[in-house]
Amino acid sequence: MDKKKFSLWNGIVAAAVFAVACFTYLSTIEPTASFWDCGEFIASSYKLEVGHPPGNPVFQLFARFFTLPVPPGKAAVAVNAMSALCSALTILFLYLTTVFFAKRLIKGGKEGRTAGQAVAIFGTGAVGALAYCFSDTFWFSAVEGEVYAMSSLFTALVFWAMCQWYERADEPHANRWIVLIAFLMGLSIGIHLLNLLTIPAFVFMYYYRKNEDR
Repeated sequence: MDKKKFSLWNGIVAAAVFAVACFTYLSTIEPTASFWDCGEFIASSYKLEVGHPPGNPVFQLFARFFTLPVPPGKAAVAVNAMSALCSALTILFLYLTTVFFAKRLIKGGKEGRTAGQAVAIFGTGAVGALAYCFSDTFWFSAVEGEVYAMSSLFTALVFWAMCQWYERADEPHANRWIVLIAFLMGLSIGIHLLNLLTIPAFVFMYYYRKNEDR
């Protein structure tokens, strides 16, 4: 299987994984505000008010965008749907990241990878992503108006961006991926501090990519 065909099938499987996650979460979203902080987040986002410290301004701005076309009585559903979409995108980026690591473990020959190797790589990514998709804790956060779904999306997105830099580190302007990561990391602080936990992983990836020949 040549590189072009591999990329095509990778995109098809990625789209299928995203569709499964999207259908799962959107069909199981909470019909109204859940317990804990969800009611506060939904109300403060709809009115663009100040939530509890340390604050979540980026989350509130995105949530307000989703509530613009709906009446006040449907604001909770709109924010819950936003969480569902963010979670589905998280599963998509998790699949792409898993494929990145699987490709490094299953190396092809000069003519590309065999069909069996490609199936193993796609299967690894799909099984890993869908296992997380249906995990209890993540699914619980994916269907309510909380910050964890969007925070998980930013975490998955910045790690995928680091994988993109890893593959292109020797190309001109490859450091634009580092700039993108820094930008997304800054935005993520306005959602939740979870994203900061990825920094040690980025340091290791940068170090080992720059010292692969040693």
